[in-house]
Amino acid sequence: MSTKQQTLKAPITFAGHGLHTGVRVTMTVHPAAPGHGIVFRRIDLEGQPTVPALCDYVTDTSRGTTIELGAARVSTIEHLMSALWTLGVDNALVDIDGPEAPIMDGSAREYAAAIEEVGVEEQAAERHYFHVTEKMVYTIPEKGVAIILYPDDEFSVSLHVDYNSKVIGNQYGTFNPTDNYREKLAPCRTFVMLHELEPLLKMNLIKGGDLDNAIVVVENEVSEETQEHLRRLFNKPGLHIERGYMTELRFNNELARHKLLDLLGDFALLGMRIKGRVWATRPGHYANSEFMKQLKQRIRSAGEKPRFKYDPKKPALLDITDIRKLLPHRPPFLLVDRIFHCDKESVAGIKNVTMNEPFFTGHFPEEPVMPGVLIVEAMAQCAGIMILNNVPDPERYSTYFMKLEEVKFKRKVVPGDQLQFEVRLLEPIRRGVCLAEGKAFVGGQLACEGVLMAQVVKNKQ
Repeated sequence: MSTKQQTLKAPITFAGHGLHTGVRVTMTVHPAAPGHGIVFRRIDLEGQPTVPALCDYVTDTSRGTTIELGAARVSTIEHLMSALWTLGVDNALVDIDGPEAPIMDGSAREYAAAIEEVGVEEQAAERHYFHVTEKMVYTIPEKGVAIILYPDDEFSVSLHVDYNSKVIGNQYGTFNPTDNYREKLAPCRTFVMLHELEPLLKMNLIKGGDLDNAIVVVENEVSEETQEHLRRLFNKPGLHIERGYMTELRFNNELARHKLLDLLGDFALLGMRIKGRVWATRPGHYANSEFMKQLKQRIRSAGEKPRFKYDPKKPALLDITDIRKLLPHRPPFLLVDRIFHCDKESVAGIKNVTMNEPFFTGHFPEEPVMPGVLIVEAMAQCAGIMILNNVPDPERYSTYFMKLEEVKFKRKVVPGDQLQFEVRLLEPIRRGVCLAEGKAFVGGQLACEGVLMAQVVKNKQ
């Protein structure tokens, strides 16, 4: 596959009904400039709002993947995304005049055929890749869901589905770099269990579904009374239902292959290509998109670097003596060794973590790890230094936690690490209340982050 970004050579248009809404829509996929990504535009709405096809904007995964930004909402995008991304399209503008991509025949066959017919062209910009360097795992144990990503030089997927069904049984599917997507995966249709149909209809879903765009699995024998009810429900007087599949399969493992098709479409929402090997068990839209969100957060964290460069050769802006004058904290609870940057809106400081720290005695004796709560406390102490360094008579004031939000720990902090803290105000201090974003780095890598709220209080004495 090309290392350069690609787009379509010409626009392609599709028309059909949405699977769940039943609304007839027309959708045109246009070529787009390098770096544009795949973006959907609702041309039927005022202002023609857009939403990028990224996991950041996934808002619903019930029976399909939905993205939403402001007024722009588009459902069931996974089949188109699967075909575009796997056939090499990095940049496209998708104009759609309704709320849901057309389901076509329940597969990506027509999408893939049109893309290959019009062709793709290479662009000047380089592609972005995420190179997997360590095993990553996402699981939902109670549902038997697992997605594991291993390091590899190319992208490949192995998938297993088992729904405790005597009809479906255990099915496996694979997709490798040399496989022909149009022949192997694109023709594989979506599927549903017979007993799910009526509840889905009552939920106001599958209005555009029929036996021509979905595989219906019949797990048990169906009584004549139930068959007659379903004939009326689907307006098919001659319908006869037997245990098995109500539609002839295109492949003996078509259900597993369709799950592979969906996974490729949902993984495309990462917005960059993956070099790694995937093993998935019972994946679904929720698991796929949540795993991509976690992966994207990890990529962002790994790419996030400190704003301020610490030079140990330069004198400290505030050394430990200066810090003790500003903060009431004392060992073993004074957790900042020096400050090397400080102004009215931001501060940066250092904490040298040694084996002599008293908390390592019990946290943990055989594997010493700095408690995360103390990393957050150290960031708060930096915030306190920033505030008190900018007020007259700082010894007359103290700062106290009010709230912590969005605290995340990215890696362990152990003896020998040097923590670099950076805290910046998110808004001006009002009525003594400070809202700040804190980050802690080790070796230039993000170790902890969070949003801190504190109040500046005048001491009683």
